[in-house]
Amino acid sequence: MPKLIMHVGVDDTDSTKGGCTTYVIAVLVEKLSRLGAKFLDYPVLLRLNPNVPWKTRGNGALGFRIECEENLVAAAKETVVETVEELSDLGSKGTDPGIVFVCRAQIPEKAAVFANKAITKIVNLKEAKGLVAEIGGEALGYNTCRGIIGALAAIGKKFDGDYTYELIAYRTPKNWGLKRLVEKSSIFEMDRLTRPLTFNNVDLEKQRVIITPRGPDPILFGIRGESPENVKKAFELIKPLEPVERWVIFRTNQGTDEHIVRVSALRELGQYTNVAAKGFVSSKPRNVPLRHVVFSVKDESGEVECIAFEPTGNLRRVASKLI
Repeated sequence: MPKLIMHVGVDDTDSTKGGCTTYVIAVLVEKLSRLGAKFLDYPVLLRLNPNVPWKTRGNGALGFRIECEENLVAAAKETVVETVEELSDLGSKGTDPGIVFVCRAQIPEKAAVFANKAITKIVNLKEAKGLVAEIGGEALGYNTCRGIIGALAAIGKKFDGDYTYELIAYRTPKNWGLKRLVEKSSIFEMDRLTRPLTFNNVDLEKQRVIITPRGPDPILFGIRGESPENVKKAFELIKPLEPVERWVIFRTNQGTDEHIVRVSALRELGQYTNVAAKGFVSSKPRNVPLRHVVFSVKDESGEVECIAFEPTGNLRRVASKLI
């Protein structure tokens, strides 16, 4: 029986009340493997432009590539759709899932260009749908269908530069929404033993654990690192005090600053963009409202106001001493 390669992208299944698209993929890894599909690489966790105003939390889109027999393609698609519908919070405003299927060996370069645009800029749904049709794909959306944008980006992304990995461990459903139980000291010890090959585990300044989220989503903790081996080793050093239902390693662009665009002049700054620019401090920093630090920067092309928000800690203190 001939085999086909199928690229699958999924985005925006969660809501502020719970859920997580990475968990949808984790469940699909099990279901599709049972069906007979072969995963050709680590699933993708692609962080898109963090400044878009309609993101749920981290603006992450998910994707994966599988190889399966031609007669199983329909069943694989049905499994994806059923799982997305089952685990999405479709009744919540702002939850707009999208699924994209592309059955071909290689994804066209146009999709890679689209992915890079989605990481750094604002992309509209019409453009995404048009490109899906152009490359011979199939898109399925719910509510406003905005998730199709991220789903296509996750398929199109080429990890041919800098990338990292994240191992995400998930809770059993009965514990969702309850306090997370992980031995705090084991996380600090893991960080000490694996840093800098893992990163963003703890806030040493505030002695606070970072790898455990605070919301009602299914994630127990997530470990970010430079290789699959690094995050797996770190995982083995952590002592969870509640059951881990499953865990998955994702390839990701986290920690790469890929969303930042370098500009030569301040006039090139645009709404919802992430930039790196040079300029001179042009006003004395001030505290507003006694927590955030506000100051201005200018160059020959213009002047902009900058804010170092309170959670940035050291950055805020440095900003207050700029002039």
